[in-house]
Amino acid sequence: MRFSITNITQPMAAKKKRRVEEPVRIVPDLEDTYRIVPLDDPEEIYTNYDLGVTSALLCLGFRLLSVEKGNPRKALFVFKRDDGIEDFANQYFANTLELKARSFFDALKALKNRIYSD
Repeated sequence: MRFSITNITQPMAAKKKRRVEEPVRIVPDLEDTYRIVPLDDPEEIYTNYDLGVTSALLCLGFRLLSVEKGNPRKALFVFKRDDGIEDFANQYFANTLELKARSFFDALKALKNRIYSD
């Protein structure tokens, strides 16, 4: 089982990842306490490999937990599963999702920086 740890109270640029024996992700629950979320639990996370849909989800305010770069040719994007995330992803693929062009481009640029910076 894979996990990853991140202090989610800091801004995205200030976050520091720490590798432990088993990677874990700690996310706040509704009461601002922390809990461990396995990165392979489909009840807790939503994953995809598509750069476009990931940028769209970021524009909509969904939380990107991790970018897994196990394959040098692909990046797996791991989101916290929130209500509606799959509906918005389906709207993106059906070409019915409306976003502000500048917001989409800014999210895409930031995402590429995150992928290629490590």
